[in-house]
Amino acid sequence: MDMKEILLDTATDSVRLVPFLFVTYLLMEWLEHKTGKVARQAVQKSGRLGPLFGAVAGAFPQCGFSAAGSSLYAGRVITLGTLFSIYLSTSDEMLPILISEAAPMALIGRILLCKIVIGLCVGLSVDLLLRRRGEEKKRRLLRGISESDGHSHCGCGKGILRSAASHTLQVFFFIFLVSLCLNLLLEQIGGDALAGLFIQYPVVGELTAGLIGLIPNCASSVVLTQLYLKGALSFGALLSGLLTGSGIGLLVLYRVNHHWKENVCITASLYLVGVICGIMVSTVGM
Repeated sequence: MDMKEILLDTATDSVRLVPFLFVTYLLMEWLEHKTGKVARQAVQKSGRLGPLFGAVAGAFPQCGFSAAGSSLYAGRVITLGTLFSIYLSTSDEMLPILISEAAPMALIGRILLCKIVIGLCVGLSVDLLLRRRGEEKKRRLLRGISESDGHSHCGCGKGILRSAASHTLQVFFFIFLVSLCLNLLLEQIGGDALAGLFIQYPVVGELTAGLIGLIPNCASSVVLTQLYLKGALSFGALLSGLLTGSGIGLLVLYRVNHHWKENVCITASLYLVGVICGIMVSTVGM
C-alpha cells in the first residue's frame, strides 16, 4: 500500500466518525449545561461521601470536571480521596470515540464500571488513611472558590453547538493523526508485531499506557483507545492508561495548587494505581 492509499484510507475512516462524534458531544454538552453545576455542588457538599460522588460524576465526560476538581482541592473544599476518585474515573475522550466506533455496550460498561469502582475504592482508602493520621483536621476549608475555575480551561462559554463543533474538530484532528501514524506503523512492521510489543511482554503494555495516560491532553485517551481498537493493547493496558488519564486535571492542579511536592506525589500515586490495577486485570484475564 502506497502513501496515497494510506492517506485516503485514514481520511475516510476518520471522516465517517465526524457525525457520530458531533452528536455525542452535542448530547454531552447539553448534559453538562443542565447538570454540571449540580454535580460540582454535590461533590463539594458531599463530605465523607465525596469519593462516591466524585467517582460517579467523573466517569461522564463533563466539560472541565477534572479541572474543577483540581481547583476545589487546591482550595481544600474537597478531600484528597475525592480528587483521586475524580481523576481515576475521568474517561476524557474514550467514551465518545468508543460510541462513534460502535463498540459493544458491554465493553463500554465494563470500562466505566472498572474506573468507577477503582476510583471509589482508592478515594475512600486515601481519606480513611488521612483521617487516621489526623491530616484531615489540618485541612482549611476555603470559601469563595469561583465557578469559573472549572470552566476557564474548556469551551463551555461558547454555547452548546459551537462547543460541540469545537470538540468534534479537535478530536477528529487527533484521530486522523493517530490513525495515520498507526497505519504507517502497521504498514512497516505489521499488526502482529505491534500487538506483540505490548501484549507478549508482561507489564510493558501497562507501564507504557500509564505514561501515555499522564499526558494532560485529550490526545492521550485518543491514542490509547485507538491502539486498543486496533488490537495493539490489552484490556489491562488500556485500563492502566485510562486510569492515569485525567484530562487536563493534572495540568490545572500544577497551576492552582502551589504545593509542588504534593502535586508530584499525587501524580506518582496516580501512575502506580493505574499500572497496578491494569496488571491485576491482565493477570486475572478480564
